Amino acid sequence: MARDPLPLAGRVVIVTGVSRRQGIGYAVACRLAAYGASVVCHHFEEHDDAQPWGGDDVGTVLDGVASHLVGSARLVSVGGDLTVEGAPEALVSRAVDKFGCVDGLVCNQALSGSDGALGELDAQMLDRHYAVNTRTSILLAQAFASVHSADAPGSIVFMTSGQGLGPMPGEVAYAASKAALAGITWTLSGQLGAEGIRVNTVNPGPVNTGYGTPQMWEQLASRFPGGLAGEPDDPAKLIAWLLTDEASWITGQVINSEGGFRR
Repeated sequence: MARDPLPLAGRVVIVTGVSRRQGIGYAVACRLAAYGASVVCHHFEEHDDAQPWGGDDVGTVLDGVASHLVGSARLVSVGGDLTVEGAPEALVSRAVDKFGCVDGLVCNQALSGSDGALGELDAQMLDRHYAVNTRTSILLAQAFASVHSADAPGSIVFMTSGQGLGPMPGEVAYAASKAALAGITWTLSGQLGAEGIRVNTVNPGPVNTGYGTPQMWEQLASRFPGGLAGEPDDPAKLIAWLLTDEASWITGQVINSEGGFRR
């Protein structure tokens, strides 16, 4: 009954959206490395640089992940816009070229902002959110399944939001694109289960990843039972666990990791 201190030793996991040290993708990649995995870190600096909270030095980000690697595990860095045709498939192929296999996939890339309420939307807003949040995740899952060996356990984790738990004012395009991932989880898990691949989706809840104002986070803190908003490593612990064999009985689930957040 003892727990393996390195439950992902010898495995290879792709994590998208590892661009900022305050981000969930970075926290996930660090956790996976600490659990023994080799990690393929995707990043797209242009997206973060265009956000109000700004980007980060990717070299420093990757050094931070690498500092958690154990033994012979390695880190591979891949940059680029995953909405470009063929980019999801190329990312998975790069991982296979470097390591010979891929065991896990975390689709953490996301577009938020550039959105609106009903009456403020246009086709470009909707299409862009779908392309980044939904289409890319499904294509990554398809590419992963095409190279995964049925003889080895595999795990895919999508990222959704709290759109099913309450309204998200002014974020119709974002909410729609994230709801699609939650909605497809059962279907993909049903298809891929026979191939030894589990599919789950995580809603990390309100997590302080550097967006918003200090005043906003002070107001949100009172809605958590402990009086503290989530930090990136909070959902990262769950996501990393879902990639281990301890979670072998968990598939087809949309899991809300919100720390008791009250709407």
